[in-house]
Amino acid sequence: MQIIEVNDKRTARQFLDVARIIYKGDPNFVCPLDGMIEAIFDPAKNNYFSHGECIRWILKDDNGKLIGRTAAFINRNKAYNYEVPVGGMGLFECINDQKAAFALFEQCKTWLAAKGMEAMDGPINFGENENFWGLLVEGFSPASFGMNYHLPYYKELFESYGFKQYFEQVTNKLDLTIPFPERFWKISERIMARPGYHYAHFQKSNTEKFLQDFKTIYDKAWAFHDNFTPISIEDLREQFRELKSIMDEEMIWFVYHENEPIAFLVMAPDANQILYYLNGHITSIWDKLKFLYYKKTKGFTRTRIIVMGVVPQYRRLGVESGIFWNMGEVMKRKPRYKEVELSWVGDFNPQMMAIHKATGAVFHKRHITYRYMFDPSKTVILMNIIPPVEKNSAQNGNE
Repeated sequence: MQIIEVNDKRTARQFLDVARIIYKGDPNFVCPLDGMIEAIFDPAKNNYFSHGECIRWILKDDNGKLIGRTAAFINRNKAYNYEVPVGGMGLFECINDQKAAFALFEQCKTWLAAKGMEAMDGPINFGENENFWGLLVEGFSPASFGMNYHLPYYKELFESYGFKQYFEQVTNKLDLTIPFPERFWKISERIMARPGYHYAHFQKSNTEKFLQDFKTIYDKAWAFHDNFTPISIEDLREQFRELKSIMDEEMIWFVYHENEPIAFLVMAPDANQILYYLNGHITSIWDKLKFLYYKKTKGFTRTRIIVMGVVPQYRRLGVESGIFWNMGEVMKRKPRYKEVELSWVGDFNPQMMAIHKATGAVFHKRHITYRYMFDPSKTVILMNIIPPVEKNSAQNGNE
């Protein structure tokens, strides 16, 4: 076998082709857009290069056939916030061969150790965690946009090497043909009737304001997460730019109290329902015409909630219910949509899990983010549970 660093156009193309080879004939696989993958490794497009670095490789067998790939990266804003310095590995694909998989894992470990890391998380992404994060271990159905899809044998490859669970990611889904629980609507009506609160959906004409509001909420809502770092406005602009081709303004909602942003929900049509037909390509005019054709003839029937956040002191007041009420009114005008994927919530976030349950959502998929300690005598410490937030009497009156 031969491991080759990706350092030119030819090896970059081969890196992309590995996924098409591994999943050939799998009806559940939707090939991620080549441009989306390449952007991860482009310093001009990925702001994580301002505080990190990455590298990637392809793996060939003795006959020169592509059989695997992987990448390793360091996010210096977070690497040193753990009990030991932690790097990352991801974009992993491999045939069902332990020797091949272990060679790729070892390549990541060696590179990261040389950079001072003492552990690695994987499979994760050199970017925000809403895309390509975690190993799929349950729910092998068609993947939604940005979500990792893997074959069942990957779990054995990771765990045999020595990766241990760091946290579990659960994705639930809502059947839009089934009404929300009545209690849920009563809560939403109560919060929406309170003075000082108002709800507004995203408007492209006022993008910068909403991006700043998003950052304000995000930085407060995620502050209690392990190793939190504030999100950059440049990263936000890039993420919303990627959503532009499928964005529906009425699927992105913000909540305000006394004109201060306190919560958001970002949902989008599941682009993978159309990208399924493109095999990762959307660069030529023909590709774009195909996208428009399938968008018109096939359309979207599924949406994905990409991210939802609530400023801590407002989490137990029912503002989430108000968001879902407004979203429900929007979806009544868009009957072609039949289900919503509530993208993943970590087992470290019981409050968000409770919100999913309250909506009547059912289990859909399970991913695992693993950690591998380079020193086998050290154990993996599970992600800390986000502590519950006490009700703030100044905000919720007599409730």
